[in-house]
Amino acid sequence: MNVTITPAPLSGRVRAISSKSDVHRLLICAALSDSECRVKFSSLSNDIKATLSCCQALGARVEVEGEYEAVITPSKSPHTEIFDCGESGSTLRFLLPVAAVCCNRAEFRGGGRLPDRPITDLRAAMEENGASFSGDRLPLTVMSGMRSGVYRLRGDVSSQYISGLLFALPLCSGDSEIVLTSPLCSAGYVDMTIETLSLFSVEAVRTESGYFIEGGQKYISPCEIAAEGDWSNSSFWLAAGAIGRPVTVTGLSGSSLQRDRSICELLSRFGAEVSIREDEASVSPKALRGIEIDASEIPDAVPVLAVAAAAAEGVTRIYNAARLRIKESDRLSSVSNMINNLGGVCTETEDGLVIEGRGTPLRGGTVDSCNDHRIAMAAAIASVICREKVTIIGSTAADKSYPTFFEDMKSLGGRIIGWC
Repeated sequence: MNVTITPAPLSGRVRAISSKSDVHRLLICAALSDSECRVKFSSLSNDIKATLSCCQALGARVEVEGEYEAVITPSKSPHTEIFDCGESGSTLRFLLPVAAVCCNRAEFRGGGRLPDRPITDLRAAMEENGASFSGDRLPLTVMSGMRSGVYRLRGDVSSQYISGLLFALPLCSGDSEIVLTSPLCSAGYVDMTIETLSLFSVEAVRTESGYFIEGGQKYISPCEIAAEGDWSNSSFWLAAGAIGRPVTVTGLSGSSLQRDRSICELLSRFGAEVSIREDEASVSPKALRGIEIDASEIPDAVPVLAVAAAAAEGVTRIYNAARLRIKESDRLSSVSNMINNLGGVCTETEDGLVIEGRGTPLRGGTVDSCNDHRIAMAAAIASVICREKVTIIGSTAADKSYPTFFEDMKSLGGRIIGWC
C-alpha cells in the first residue's frame, strides 16, 4: 500500500514500542530454556512473527496472548523443520548456528532481499567446525554436527554472526572461542546478546581477541521477562521533535545497551534541546546546524538522521556506513533518493552520505520505500518539513518493525489523508 501525508508538525507524548532487537533475543533464549518462559512485549512486527515461527520450528510451543505476551514452552527433542525467516536478517543469522547444534536437519527460507544478504563468513566458520550446508544462499539446508572449537570471523560484516554463535556455542559439549579478525562494528548489539544470555544464566566472556564460551551450559528460564523500549524506532519521533514541535517518548531506559540511544546526543549536537528523565526522552526544536556523524555503531539511525540533516543549516557528513548497502535496501542509495526526491540535496559516498542542508523547508513529493521499513518511516518524518504532500510508495514496509507507526504518527498530529 501507498500513503499520502499532508505536512504538519508532530508534537506530544508517545510510548516507545518494545525493542525488536531485545525481543528477538529473549524469544530465542526462552526457546532454548529448561522450562516455560513468558516474554512480554508491546508490538508484533513481521520480524518478530518470523522469530516466533522459527522458535516453533525448534520444537517450542508458542502461545501469543493479549497485546502482547508470548508463552514459550521449550522442547528437548531434536527436530527437522522449516525455518521461514521472512525478511528478518536477525532471525536468519541468529538461528543458523542454533539449528546446526539443535536440529538434525533444518531448511531455511526467506523473502524480499534476505536471500541476497550475506552469510558467507558465518557459513565458512560453521563449516570449519562441523556444520554442513546445501548452498550459499536461501533457500538452504543446514545439517547438524556443529561442534565446539575456534570460530574465526571478521567483525566488520555483521555483529549478528557473533550473536548467533553466542546463542549456539554454550550448548556444545566443549569450550569454544570466537576470534575476531577485524574490528567489531555494532558492538553494542553483541553486548545486548551477552546481557540477555546472562538473564538466562548463560555466560560468554570477552577476551582480547573476541569471546570465550564455556560448553555444556544450560539456559535457565527466568519464568517471566519484559523487553525494553526501543530506542531505534523511537529515534523517528525524537527527530520529529528536533525539526517540528516538542515530542516526548516514554518507556525508554537511559542506561540501555542499545546504541541508538545516542540519538539524543546527536540531536543535541545538531542544536536541538534534549532532555532525558527517568524513563523518557524529550526533544524540542531549535536552529539546527550540520554535523559529522560516525555511523559505525548506529546504522539503523542513518535514515532519520539524514532527515534532520536536511532540516539543518550547512553540510552534514555521515560516514562509516558502508554496511547499509546490504540492508533491506541499499540504504545509502535509498536514503539519498528520498532526500533528493523531496527537494533536498544529498550525495552518496563510498561509505556514507553528504547532506547539504539549507535550513528551509523541503518541497515534498513521492518516495519509494524500496520495501525498507526505515525508509518508509523516515519519509513520513520528512513530511514535517515539507511544503507539499508526501506520498510513500510501499508504506506498509513499516510493518517489518513497527506495525503501529502510522497510528502513532496520527496520535502526534500527523495528517495521513489517503491510503491506496
